[in-house]
Amino acid sequence: MVQINMTEREIAVKVVYYGPAMSGKTTNLQKLHEMISGDARGKMVTLDTADDRTMYFDFLPIEFGTNNGFSIKIKLFTVPGQVMHRSTRKIVLAGADAVAFVADSQRSAAGANAYSWRDMEANLKSNGIDFERIPKVIQFNKRDLPDIKPLHEIKDSWGELPTFPAIAPRGEGVLETFRELLSGLYRAIDSKHAFATNFGISEQDFLKGVFANIQKP
Repeated sequence: MVQINMTEREIAVKVVYYGPAMSGKTTNLQKLHEMISGDARGKMVTLDTADDRTMYFDFLPIEFGTNNGFSIKIKLFTVPGQVMHRSTRKIVLAGADAVAFVADSQRSAAGANAYSWRDMEANLKSNGIDFERIPKVIQFNKRDLPDIKPLHEIKDSWGELPTFPAIAPRGEGVLETFRELLSGLYRAIDSKHAFATNFGISEQDFLKGVFANIQKP
């Protein structure tokens, strides 16, 4: 849930990267961290298991100032993808303002993708978050691997939800996914809190403030 502190003139939002194990959630955050200028990014905190899979979450705060004196912080998290860590995923999703679902493009991963999507829906609802209304973007990662699902099949399967192909280790599709997610996030917050009217922050200003601190690789 967006946090607005009028005394400190600070607005904080939370974005969560969700998806099955090893789909590329952590890689997305690592690439974003690399592309964000040093004075705008916080330290990334990573807690891994012995096999290098994310066990808890990554945390990446991005902070920038607006022309009207507000400071906007974007906090980015990933969840552990392994089935056994469902309780942790639920905790990380609490208070989320937008979700990027990172799927594995390989046909063999279809079942894991579907399970993770249903798991995300259940965990959002259990946290009191409207699954239908929260901004969501789907990234189909690992487009460089064999036996991947064609994009037209993905579109047919996932309907009207924004979907982006990606090869996250190369940075391909990472910024496109992030930008679309932030656009949806802004529109949702503006609808609820009238950002443009009450805070003088347009969608263009919001995106400009974020991407002014990001350089493509």
